[in-house]
Amino acid sequence: ELLTLMSINLFEVDGFEADDLIGTLSNYASEKGIEVYVVTGDRDALQLAKDNVKVVINKKGMTEKEIYDEKRMIDEFGVTPKQFIDVKGLMGDKSDNIPGVPGIGEKTAYKLIIEYGSIENVLQNIDNISGNKIKQNLMDYSEQAIFSKKLATIIVDVPIEIDMESIKSKDNYDSVSLKELFMKLGFRTLLSKIPENTTMNTENTENTAEIEVDSEVIDKLSELEALVKNINKNINKNIYLTYNTLNLNVYSKSEIDKIFLNVDEKIYIIETRKLLSDDREKTLFCLREIFENDKIEKIGYDFKALYSILRKMGIVLKRVKFDIKIAAYLINSSKGQYELQDILQDFLRIDIKNEDDKKEIKQSALLKQLYSILEDNIKQLNMEELLYGMEQPLIEALAYMENEGFKVNKDMLSELGDKFSKEIDSVQKEIYDMAGEEFNVSSPKQLGKILFEKLDLPVIKKTKTGYSTNAEVLEQLSDKHPIIDKVTYYRQLTKLYSTYVEGLKSVIDVDDKIHSSFNQTVTTTGRLSSTEPNLQNIPIKYELGREIRKVFIPNNSDSVILSADYSQIELRVLAHIAADDNLIDAFKHHIDIHTKTASEVFKVPIDEVTHLMRSRAKAVNFGIVYGIGDFSLAKDLKITKAEAKSYIDTYLERYPGVKKYMTDTVKQAENEGYVLTIFNRRRYLPEISSSNRIVKALGDRLAMNTPIQGSAADIIKLAMIKVFNEIRDRKLKSTLILQVHDELILNVYKDELEEVKRIVKKQMENVVSLNVPMEVDINVGDTWFEAK
Repeated sequence: ELLTLMSINLFEVDGFEADDLIGTLSNYASEKGIEVYVVTGDRDALQLAKDNVKVVINKKGMTEKEIYDEKRMIDEFGVTPKQFIDVKGLMGDKSDNIPGVPGIGEKTAYKLIIEYGSIENVLQNIDNISGNKIKQNLMDYSEQAIFSKKLATIIVDVPIEIDMESIKSKDNYDSVSLKELFMKLGFRTLLSKIPENTTMNTENTENTAEIEVDSEVIDKLSELEALVKNINKNINKNIYLTYNTLNLNVYSKSEIDKIFLNVDEKIYIIETRKLLSDDREKTLFCLREIFENDKIEKIGYDFKALYSILRKMGIVLKRVKFDIKIAAYLINSSKGQYELQDILQDFLRIDIKNEDDKKEIKQSALLKQLYSILEDNIKQLNMEELLYGMEQPLIEALAYMENEGFKVNKDMLSELGDKFSKEIDSVQKEIYDMAGEEFNVSSPKQLGKILFEKLDLPVIKKTKTGYSTNAEVLEQLSDKHPIIDKVTYYRQLTKLYSTYVEGLKSVIDVDDKIHSSFNQTVTTTGRLSSTEPNLQNIPIKYELGREIRKVFIPNNSDSVILSADYSQIELRVLAHIAADDNLIDAFKHHIDIHTKTASEVFKVPIDEVTHLMRSRAKAVNFGIVYGIGDFSLAKDLKITKAEAKSYIDTYLERYPGVKKYMTDTVKQAENEGYVLTIFNRRRYLPEISSSNRIVKALGDRLAMNTPIQGSAADIIKLAMIKVFNEIRDRKLKSTLILQVHDELILNVYKDELEEVKRIVKKQMENVVSLNVPMEVDINVGDTWFEAK
């Protein structure tokens, strides 16, 4: 759409890739004596180089580039552009699914083609080639080598009509529509590149310079008291508010700087920090009159931080009617950023510049108009229950959790740090022994030289700076040498040490607690995320990773940590949504679902299911939830693709409701462009209509998974609200302190333990009515580790 508006030609031919069209166009122009430049980051295009076809390999955008013609190819690589295809055919390329010949890397491939000229000549001269392993592989994979060459060849004669005149760039692009599309997509930098003599469609658009605002600064107690009196007169009217904070990321230091109140179209700027320093008690009394008055409905932007800071001040925020940030997120969860100025631009087409000295006053003045549009959107999308019954009530629970924090045993954290350091040193020494020398294990460049030059392991992938040693590469090499597992372990340890030992030390507040932030507007599925620090992501694959949870302790000796974990919530949601009788029956009769699936997939009685069978069935169960394919399952289980396909096919045959759900959901997403959770949360899936096969496959997987993962996320959110409310209503001392995916963590006073257990179990298991029972496992301990 964008390129069309810019009058840039597009070429598409069914059955051919972009490379083939580029090759055909460059070949056509070259034969007409036109000098051609092919600008690309893909070295495959080097095969197109000729005297009058220059291939520009760009790096770092266009700041670094290398330009190749036929002469430079021969000078630098010793092969012609056409022979470069043979090199690629021998060495293969995993990123392009070109298998090549196992055991033949880049150096060997160049050497063979320089000597023999082509793959065909190499195969005719196998007897003359030194190296038994290479010789044997060439014999065993000769057909694969020829096939790889064919795959690597860019087609230069695609049947396409080319009219040179129509290809030429034009200046008559649709600048008005282009500006509107740039606004819609948030391409603000590009907006300035469009000539100023164009005008935008002014419907639903305002010039921010013309926003007239009546405002008053409140920096004296008498003025604040007068404002409170005025607000109380208009008790049945909405008030619109935004606010400024200081040190928001440090709980003990966070405070409100200014509050912007929009009352009857006038903006009152309450200099909160100044007023509190002048007369704290009287200022708090006035603020309480506004924020604790449940007859005054509050509409504003991002209430969570306000709840949290007001609570520190002894004020309980009441009667939140509408949170603009949450509403904008629900309307489109894929934006990633929900700053107020972005929302104003998205919904009102108004751009208030950061440098505008009246920015916050103008934003406050526009809240009423913004609220009206967002409220209409929420109604049209049938999301009232989601906003008013789930997301907004959750704000208060999250603010309380952030306030409460999770206590940390600092001495134990230091001991754990020493333990990590010793283990890291020990693993590093083992790596040095296997490598036969010392080197920087954390340096991809140095590690690459050890793995691929000294130990001669097969090169999986190369980068612009050398060999790739990323996690995917190491996984593919895991069975090639014991050093790989040690390097993987070393990386995990160093990451855990920096993130969760040193990292945790830096965020412990003055109360010896960590006050993590819980974010509602980050994930596209509706899951909560945790930052500063992220307590939801502590890896537990290794024992030392699990031990990090030992440093998280109760508030005092009168308390314990309680963990309440939903049992297989996503599979239960799948059973409900898919309405699969077989799955529903298993859950209703409390049969272990992985054992049941193993029995179905491997066609054996339940009592004959082995540990390995159950383990593989578990991978299938969770894989199905994430739309896994046979290739990925084979990789995960280290089995053949045929075996993996057989497992999936048998699973879908035994669970026909699941198969129908997967097919129907993808079709619905293709038709409507989005999917819904059982609570009507919407996720748009532009990937589902992509012409790129890989992107489309991702769209299919997201379509299948989002209703399941999103519904599970919604269920835990509702459970949090119910648990939080009942504990508060009963005036208990125990508190909710953390949520990790399907698990709630509470600090529970020992004299309230049995009561809290009953509350948590009742609320979590009955929060929603599904076709299958919800089950919750509750564990208690003196640390998070013990409670898990």
